[in-house]
This record gives sequence, C-alpha cells and structure tokens, in this order.
Amino acid sequence: MVLGRRAVPREPRLTLTSGRGGRLVNGRQGYATGVLVADRLAVRATHADTGEPLAVLVDTAHPGVVCGGDDGDTFGQRLAAGGSVEFDAVPVEDDAVLGPLSWDEDTLSPFSGLAAPTGRLVSAQICLGIAQGVLAEAREYTRAVHGPWPHTSPRDPYALTTYGELTVATLSAAALADQALEALDGGLARGEDLTDDECAEITVLAAAAEAAASRAAHDATARALDVVGARSASSAYGFDRFWRNARTHTLYDPVAHRLHEVGDYFLNGEHPPFTLPF
Repeated sequence: MVLGRRAVPREPRLTLTSGRGGRLVNGRQGYATGVLVADRLAVRATHADTGEPLAVLVDTAHPGVVCGGDDGDTFGQRLAAGGSVEFDAVPVEDDAVLGPLSWDEDTLSPFSGLAAPTGRLVSAQICLGIAQGVLAEAREYTRAVHGPWPHTSPRDPYALTTYGELTVATLSAAALADQALEALDGGLARGEDLTDDECAEITVLAAAAEAAASRAAHDATARALDVVGARSASSAYGFDRFWRNARTHTLYDPVAHRLHEVGDYFLNGEHPPFTLPF
C-alpha cells in the first residue's frame, strides 16, 4: 500500500528551460482563476531537461504573460477574472521555483502538500457563499410574497420542509469546512515537522468539506427556486445567478474526484494525490 502524495497533471504542460539568461517558462494554460487580477500565478511547469514537474510562481506583470479574452466568458462566475494564459519566455527567479511535483512521494514535503487542501477550502467557501446567498434571498422573497401558489403562506409545510432540509445541508457543510480549516491551521503551525499521515488527514478533511459544500450549493440553488415558484425565473430577481455560479465553479473540478479521494482514504488508507489548486 502506497501512503504518499502523487502529483496529478490537469493542464497541458508548461516548460521551464534553463540557459545563460536564467530560467524561462513557455507554453499555454487552458484556465487560471484570477489571472486577470493576480500579481502572481502558481503554475505547474515541466523542466525541459529533466522532465521533472515543478511548482513555479510567475509574475503576471511580465509582457510575456498574455491573458486570454473570450475563453473566460462563461455563463456564471464572471467575477472570477479567469481565462487562458500564454507564457512566452517569462523569466523565473530561483526563489520562485517552489519545489518539485514529482510522482515520487518522497520529493514533495508534507508541509508543501498543504497547498492542495488550502485550495480545496477556498473552493468550499465559494460554494458555501452561494448556498447561503440564495437561501437568504429566497427567504426574503417568500416572506414578502407569501408563497408562489394560491392560498399558501410562509407557514406552508412544503416550504418549511424544503428550507429546513437546505438549511441543515448548508450548516453541516459549513461545520465540516470549519473543522477542516482548524485542521489546516494546525498543520501550518507544525511547519516542516508535519508528517505524511497528518498531511493526508488534513487533505481528506478539506476534500470532504469541498464535496459537502458543492452539494449544498447545487441543492440550494435548485430547490430554493422550487419554493419561490415560477416567478423566480424572472431576470428582475436575479435568482439565476446563484445557479449559474454554482454550476460553473464546480465544473472545473467535479465533486466526484473529491468523493473518490475520501473513499479511497477511508477504505484503503490511500493518501490523496497532490494537485495545484485552480
């Protein structure tokens, strides 16, 4: 049984070359969240000579970093400032090479591996914000309009049950995210003393939190509108933005991947793979 972290490539390879002028990154990345506003991007680049995958920080202010345009025009999460990005001979300082992302479990330190659960918990908070947001607005609408059907009210059993189920799911996901965040804080405090097993446990907790938050967001953005009724489709209320944002955000890393990691760890003790967060 292998109990290490393995790096899983998700993007076409960027290359890192070394020469007299220093290190350079070249290639194209299909999507990067925040690329239009970020000061630095953490990317995966393969060393041209050794084939070793490396985590690299790139300065987005360099003229060799060219952001895509229309490919970031999604039907949701428009404020993510994401899109494709081209790297044309972008220089990389020595201290901007964070470390290897090798398939060899002994190459990446457990402390460096905490980058993965950190990204998972950012994603979980986005999903929780979407779920909480749609529930808050749907609640105010239901209170004001008194339900979508004749002779209904905020005391309608169907509305109460639906809001109850969605509230329980969202609160449960939030509690799990808090637990994972507390574990992550503890791991960061341990620094280089963090062990492989501790890193794996934190990563699994973060994966579970992201999975729970993703499901809460999908359920809330769909079922809350059932309570609001047909008028929720009116653009005047903007309820559609919650569904669009949840749907778009979770497409980049489907919840099935997180559930697979949690199940493999629970059943087989397999450590989750290391992946750079989007």
